[in-house]
Amino acid sequence: MDFNILISNLTNPTLLFFVLGFIVVLVKSDLEIPPSSAKFIALYLLFSIGFKGGQELAHTGFNADIIIALLFGLAIASIIPLYTFFILKRKMSISDAGAVAATYGSVSAVTFVAAASFLEAQSVSYGGHMVAVMALMESPAIIMGVILMMKYDDSGDKKTNLKETIKHSITNGSVILIIGSLIIGLIADTKQAEGIKPFTTDIFKGFLAIFLLEMGMVTAKRFATFKKYGWFATAFAIVIPLINGCAVALISGLFIEDIGNRFIFAILAASASYIAVPAAMRIAAPKSDPGLYLPMALGITFPFNITVGMPIYYYLAMHF
Repeated sequence: MDFNILISNLTNPTLLFFVLGFIVVLVKSDLEIPPSSAKFIALYLLFSIGFKGGQELAHTGFNADIIIALLFGLAIASIIPLYTFFILKRKMSISDAGAVAATYGSVSAVTFVAAASFLEAQSVSYGGHMVAVMALMESPAIIMGVILMMKYDDSGDKKTNLKETIKHSITNGSVILIIGSLIIGLIADTKQAEGIKPFTTDIFKGFLAIFLLEMGMVTAKRFATFKKYGWFATAFAIVIPLINGCAVALISGLFIEDIGNRFIFAILAASASYIAVPAAMRIAAPKSDPGLYLPMALGITFPFNITVGMPIYYYLAMHF
């Protein structure tokens, strides 16, 4: 079962385009994606993720359980980058530590899909509002990463005014786009929103494939950064997601009864973003190196979660 999930996700066309981008650099091809086009695609992905999350939230409505789930998701996405940043900055530059912390505080939509397939195989359901929770968890991690990068810089942990730091991080272009898109998706008239559905949904995977192609090329060009950190980056990409997933699987049992929702929360906490955060960091933190956080998230954490992590998180959600 787990092997089938692994094969299904590793043969996803969008992920295979990431591999293609890596190969393009290895064979020294002259293929190139113009920087302006790459930036547009990054903005599009942020807009689409936010808008679809808002639409899903509008369809499910609000009740006490959903509000608790949303607040819990926001708390997870805020706490993980906060504590991991201070671990990371002992070994990495401030910009890289902030980007990696945001990556692991945020979530992976593809891992979410894999988790849904896992539950379906177990004949276990989960709440539809968890899609909105997933979308909401993108922004806090990005905001926290930007705040931490602005509060500490590479010239000796120089501190800035916290009020100004929060203001600048919230008004950062990538952050305001995903939050604004989510709010618009939430309040938009359903019939009117249908008019842009082909743009937000139908072509999403195509743009994602091109984005990951470009990310694969960037990662291959900068893979030396990942090798520079060696065992530390590899260990972090396995141990931290495992800790996060197990902790959330256990803690969620205090106020969430549904096993499917607890499992989804665990996998969201354990996952690492390689779509929204790289898109955001390209704009918010150009000094951070995709050659570090992309191989960690996509090359190590993702396959670990869908092969080893999921059965562990599911067991904890079932029995504790």
